[in-house]
Amino acid sequence: MEIKLEFVRKRSEFGRPCSFSDSLAEVTVDIPPDPSLADNFIPQDPVDFAFQEGPVMAVHEVNTERVQVSTKGVNHVEGGWPQHIDPKNSELTSRYREEVEREDAYTRSVQRLSSLLEHCIRQNNAIDIYEEYFEEEEEEEEHPSAKTISVIRDPNTTKRMATHISWHPDANRAVAVAYCSLDFQDSRKDMSFDSYIWDVEKPYSPELTLKPSSPLVTLEYNSKDWHHVLGGCYNGQIVYWDTRKGGLPVEMTPVELSHRDPVYGACWLPSRTGTECFSGSTDGQVLWWDIRKMSQPTERLILDITKEEQLEKALGASALDFSPAMPTKFLVGTEQGTIISCNRDSKTPPEKIAHLFSGHLGAVYSVTRNPFFPKIFLSVGDWTARIWTEELMDSSSIMETKYHTPYLLDGCWSPVKPAVFFTAKSDGTVDIWDFLFHQKEPSLSLKVSNEPLLSLCSQDNGRVLGCGTRLGTVSLLEISPGLCTMRKNEKTLTSTMFEREARREKVLQDKHRERLLREQDRARARPEEQEDPQEVFEKAREEFFSIIKAERRRRGQ
Repeated sequence: MEIKLEFVRKRSEFGRPCSFSDSLAEVTVDIPPDPSLADNFIPQDPVDFAFQEGPVMAVHEVNTERVQVSTKGVNHVEGGWPQHIDPKNSELTSRYREEVEREDAYTRSVQRLSSLLEHCIRQNNAIDIYEEYFEEEEEEEEHPSAKTISVIRDPNTTKRMATHISWHPDANRAVAVAYCSLDFQDSRKDMSFDSYIWDVEKPYSPELTLKPSSPLVTLEYNSKDWHHVLGGCYNGQIVYWDTRKGGLPVEMTPVELSHRDPVYGACWLPSRTGTECFSGSTDGQVLWWDIRKMSQPTERLILDITKEEQLEKALGASALDFSPAMPTKFLVGTEQGTIISCNRDSKTPPEKIAHLFSGHLGAVYSVTRNPFFPKIFLSVGDWTARIWTEELMDSSSIMETKYHTPYLLDGCWSPVKPAVFFTAKSDGTVDIWDFLFHQKEPSLSLKVSNEPLLSLCSQDNGRVLGCGTRLGTVSLLEISPGLCTMRKNEKTLTSTMFEREARREKVLQDKHRERLLREQDRARARPEEQEDPQEVFEKAREEFFSIIKAERRRRGQ
């Protein structure tokens, strides 16, 4: 049965012109301002508007006719024949030919003169090789600065920590923030499990609410498929979302085959399908996954540095880093202060643990490779940030910051300047270091919050830095152009600096080995003169406490 709708109108009403009439203005809605709501908004300053007032001009091209004039054995081919000269007029044609010949003679004479002058200058050595003939305009050095352009707050009443920040790969238009309480046995009943994706232009309400089964410790966008978001949970599960399908997880790993402790690192792998990832946890395991089938891990690595593959002896992973520039290698920072360099292409699991780097006295909270020099990486732990190179396997760091009074809790490289990196401290301060110019003090130290800063993440352009605090507040800092614009030869100078420090560290390492060998030979030659271990211990104990007392007196003054 067909259902039809008939619409009937008179033929005289077709094409009837519209009749308009004037009417007075009418108020439809009147919303008076509420001064009590002013504290909930942040003025956006500056506000930029782009507009185009000039007319758009089209491109016009004219191709003139090519004419060849041949008289008295002289051929001239011109790009276009003058419109005011008639080719059939012999008098005008000959005059034009003479003008062209005169210009050619002048050009040849100038060329001969230039070659003669060049020969004279070379003969008399009149060139100053140190003279700057083209001096560049020196730009005025801008004082390093940063300012807060936006603040994103946890919308829940019970505040949680902003444990991880990830920028949207498409022009950084959004930012994903993982919220979780890492305090031991924090069992507040009204605590939410939700994490959020925020639009940078609308920081007052989240763009999407992610609803995991357990609070998220880490959260990462997929650079190949922007709609996929990977999360590591506090209970050890791995979850992923498709933002086109809402805030509920698409799939998650089973609890019995997941990590046993919180997942502190989760990274996407640059595979053909864009569906592979891996995760690290403090349970001492690194697991590989494919989001198309998350029922079980595709590969497993136990971080046992004794290479016995015993989970009881494994080191807990507190930080994880992967760089597409080195697709087979990844770095793991551990709770014990050791950094493990792993190679996935090794045949057996023990061989995948390639090298160890020791230097931190506490847990390593962050480890990241330099975006310009992948063999150089930054680690943050205890009270310092250290720079390492994989070319020196058994040595200490080649560069390091001074020891700070507050703890350092996170760090990251600048994506646009090879020698600039950021560190977050437990007193709410962000330090911006430029090791190419200052190595003892940060170029800029900015107090962001009264609460400890737990997470840092910079945009791809290096212009905006996101800082997450213990109370779930994310501050977006805009950095001055001097700290996010690469200068001339800066990459070359930074490479030279890293190579110089690596050579220095290698020389110190060789001298230390020689000294140990000499001491061993001396001990073998005179075994009867060895000191009593108890006396050595008492002497070291007295020196230690004397140093402590001197430091207390100095701080008391």
